Formats: sequence, structure tokens, C-alpha cells
Amino acid sequence: VQLFVQSVCTSLTSDIKIIVNTANERMACQGRVTSWKYLHTEVLTLCLLFIPAALATQEPEAGKRVLLSMNAVQRSVARMDGDVIIGALFSVHHQPPAEKVPERKCGEVREQYGIQRVEAMFHTLDKINANLHLLPNITLGCEIRDSCWHSSVALEQSIEFIRDSLISMRNERDGLTQCLEGPGSEAKTPIAGVIGPGSSSVAIQVQNLLQLFNIPQIAYSATSIDLSDKTLFQYFLRVVPSDTLQARAMLDIVQRYNWTYVSAVHTEGKEKVWCV
Repeated sequence: VQLFVQSVCTSLTSDIKIIVNTANERMACQGRVTSWKYLHTEVLTLCLLFIPAALATQEPEAGKRVLLSMNAVQRSVARMDGDVIIGALFSVHHQPPAEKVPERKCGEVREQYGIQRVEAMFHTLDKINANLHLLPNITLGCEIRDSCWHSSVALEQSIEFIRDSLISMRNERDGLTQCLEGPGSEAKTPIAGVIGPGSSSVAIQVQNLLQLFNIPQIAYSATSIDLSDKTLFQYFLRVVPSDTLQARAMLDIVQRYNWTYVSAVHTEGKEKVWCV
């Protein structure tokens, strides 16, 4: 076990160093260089996270090595091939029930906020690819994973995005091509960016991981004020206003109608402030 862990972490360390060196080359002209010694904690954490995904077993009949996951739950992935791959984290299922949280087994399917968002992304990409004037000679693709509106599941799926990017960079560096057939043997395309997840608290945790690898993230419903801090979340963008602007809008309504007394029932937290 010790030798196995050493080999996995050594391989990951090499890949992450390549990313850091590449980032340094891009940032050198700006006077910003990332020191490798400051990333040892992150590397150790990622080693522990990547070990389950790096386990390999030998198939006795076919004689091929395929990557397997230690997770008992096999999660489905919706994918559309393209020259540029966009990752997405949608909550296709509800959160894991309390008794299923340790196993990360998600709840029932969310048709309106889950399945519809998957279909909406496919429809949008089809429209863009069909327009020859938007991106000529470039086809957009996607890889959609289920976040189950839960931080542990979202981080697990984010690691898969990063792992694919690392495999692609390693193969490009070594001039390797994927010749084997079977699960996990197809050529990997790095993720250009990630859309989602929907929850602010989950989006924060995902961003803390993705920004280590310079992967942009665009949220569609995360409204937390904390995400506006660019010193902490350099690779995060969103297409909805923050809670601050919503509060200002309510105040503008009060001033517009000259209300002198307002009653509100609310629940306050880091995620959102719900008012009635």
C-alpha cells in the first residue's frame, strides 16, 4: 500500500508541477510567479483525493488495464464531443438523504432543475454549433456531471474534470496516444471551464479546488456576497447579481413608494437571505 501511494503521489506531483511551471511562464511578464513550495499542502490533499480515481485493476480475460473507482455509486456522465469541452455541474438529483450522506448516494431525480438544465445545455450548444458565423471551424462540446446539490459529490465530480485535464497534459507532454479500447482508454480533452454548481456554498468549495489549476468557473444561481471577492476567487464569474444588489433593489422599492414601515420574515445564512 505504501509503495502504491508513493507512486500515485509522485505521478500527480509531476503533473501538478507542469501546471505550475506553465502558469509561471504566462504570469512572468506580470511579475507574478507561483512558488512550488507554497503548494505542498494542496498537493498532499490532492494526492489523497485522487488515489481512489487512480486505482487500476487487471482484467484476467482481456488483459487490459482499466481505471476503476472505489466509490460504490457509479455516476452517469452526459457528454457531447467537440473541439472545446465545457464542463458543467448540475444537480440532476436531490441531496443525499441523511442516512446516505457517508455513501454519497443521491436522492430522487430533479426533473425541472436537473434534467431540464442538461437538455438546455445540449440545445444551446447545438444552436451555437449550427451557426457558422459564431465559431467557424470550432465545435463546442460538453461534459455534464451530477452535483446532487451536495458539496462532497460536487468536489468528487470536480476532481474528475481535473484528472481528465492532467491526463491530457501528460499525454501531450510525452507524445502518447490512446490505443487501447475499453473504459477509461479514450483520449481525454481538457476542460476549458466549468458551469455551476447552483448552490453558493458548494460553488465556493468547488472554486477553491478549480482555481488551483486555473480552471474558470461560471455560476448560474450562486448569489453569495463572498464570491464577489476577487482576491479569494480569481477564476469565478457569475451571470446573476449578488445578494447585495437584491437588497439594494428592495430598498429602492421602499424609497420609491415612501413606505415608512416594513415587516419581513426571513432566514439568514451564508447561502442566501430568504424574505417574505
